[in-house]
Amino acid sequence: MAKNDSTARDEPDVSEDDLRTKLRALQSDIQGEVEDRKTTIASVVGGVVVVLAIAMFLLGKRAGKKKSAIVEIRRV
Repeated sequence: MAKNDSTARDEPDVSEDDLRTKLRALQSDIQGEVEDRKTTIASVVGGVVVVLAIAMFLLGKRAGKKKSAIVEIRRV
């Protein structure tokens, strides 16, 4: 069985600078997407907080009406 030299391909060797360049490009793409979505996520979270605050206010107001006592004052 003849030994094939699998390292002697037509593909060029990958250098450290090539890897760094590709990783930096990938990292900048990902950071760009995160920055774009950050404002959208912040807006959605802010809207949810406002809706929850209004719902809690209305539920608390209703519960207060149910539990409030009616006080009758009579003059003697």
